[in-house]
This record gives sequence, C-alpha cells and structure tokens, in this order.
Amino acid sequence: MGRIILENIKLFGYHGCMPEEKYIGANYIINIEIELDFYNASITDDLSKTINYVHLYSIVKKEMSINSKLIENVAQRIIQKINNKFNDLIKYSKIKLCKENPPLHSNVDRVCVVLEYFK
Repeated sequence: MGRIILENIKLFGYHGCMPEEKYIGANYIINIEIELDFYNASITDDLSKTINYVHLYSIVKKEMSINSKLIENVAQRIIQKINNKFNDLIKYSKIKLCKENPPLHSNVDRVCVVLEYFK
C-alpha cells in the first residue's frame, strides 16, 4: 500500500452562510490523502497503474468553484467525486478543507473540516 498526498492546495472560493461571504469570498487550503496499491506503478514506471494527481487536483478545483453554504458540503462533494472516479483503486481517502480567516468576530486563523472514508 502507498499514499498519494496533495498538501496545501490553495484556492479562492465563495462558500458560507453569511451574505457577504458570497461576494467577498475567502482563501481555502485543502489536503487530500488517498491510499492505494501502487506497487505495479512503482516498478513499471507506468502512470496508468496509479492515480494521476493532476486528476485529483482538477476535481478539487472544479468542486471548489461551486458555491456552497457549508464547507462540509464542499468537502463531501470533493471526496465523493474522487471515490467515485477511482473506486477500484482507492482503499482509503481523506480530505481536510480549511477556510482561512473565518468571519467569527474573533482571532481565528482557520476553521477546518475533515472527512475520512475506509473501504
């Protein structure tokens, strides 16, 4: 088993329940972790025997461009799309999605949600 990890994907989005969040937007940091058996890819140097991380990134970017009230919803959509697309390969998947400087009227760097799926 091995893991593909995309760390600190930085994207801008318009997610939130407050009206101003739909216009101002916020910065987000996303981490994706996928566990799979990529032994064959590692010995054959064949991209078709693993998950191309470019495809993972494109799923994240596309789903982040769709506005949602809750970051929980965004995280669920991202991980579900990844799991559906690569269902035969994935043994475990995890997403951590963080909103930078959330509007909490307090000094909070970020608020995050984490979803994990085990097969």
